[in-house]
Amino acid sequence: MKLKKAELKAFLNEKVELYNRPDFIESDPIQIPHQFTRKEDIEIAGFLAATIAWGNRKSIINNANKMMNLLDHAPYQFITQHQDSDLERLETFVHRTFNGLDFIQFIKSLQHIYAQHQGLEAVFKAHVEKDSIQRSIHEFKNCFFEIPHLKRTQKHISDPLKNSAAKRINMFLRWMVRADNTGVDFGIWTSISPAVLSCPLDVHSGNVARKLGLLKRKQNDGKALAELDKTLRKLDPTDPVKYDFALFGLGVFENF
Repeated sequence: MKLKKAELKAFLNEKVELYNRPDFIESDPIQIPHQFTRKEDIEIAGFLAATIAWGNRKSIINNANKMMNLLDHAPYQFITQHQDSDLERLETFVHRTFNGLDFIQFIKSLQHIYAQHQGLEAVFKAHVEKDSIQRSIHEFKNCFFEIPHLKRTQKHISDPLKNSAAKRINMFLRWMVRADNTGVDFGIWTSISPAVLSCPLDVHSGNVARKLGLLKRKQNDGKALAELDKTLRKLDPTDPVKYDFALFGLGVFENF
């Protein structure tokens, strides 16, 4: 499907309007952080839900709700005030290759980030570059694992500097940073500009992007993400990741 730039922009903007609306929340893992009102609860719930966001969407949402149950529906309070004995019940958790030991490690690393680094937003903000947040993700991973940790858990946070598209963290950052007027994305991290965000790139969005001529590279990796960033920023330099709604909607709901 070859469209001129103006036609392509109009087509994608139309799809953004179609999918960037409150009923999108019902079938998406973003519903998990929408259960909360406190900033820290929203960002922790969002981060944990995004971490396990691969595979069947229904099972992602079910398991993310299990995570919230295990944290007494007060994730920030649990992370900052838990005793070691409270962590034992998390051992039963499993979502695909993310297991209870990984979950416990995530709680300890998050506790460290809130105690020593002023929280998640501060860690990501510290390394934002003028046109990219990918180095921030790399530095966040270093920070997350600077305490004693299980080596196996490292694989659950991607590193863009190792050519990963880091789909799940880019999705989480969209939720936190991008403010929309429909109440889907939260926009609670006001210290980071939506202009530096990257589109969560996966099989669906990658295939749609290629069919529309937004992306040439065949693999869904860090290089493809950089290419897609460049294209989407030409269409909207201030809010490029709004097009995630269009690419995702076309791929998942329209089998484009």
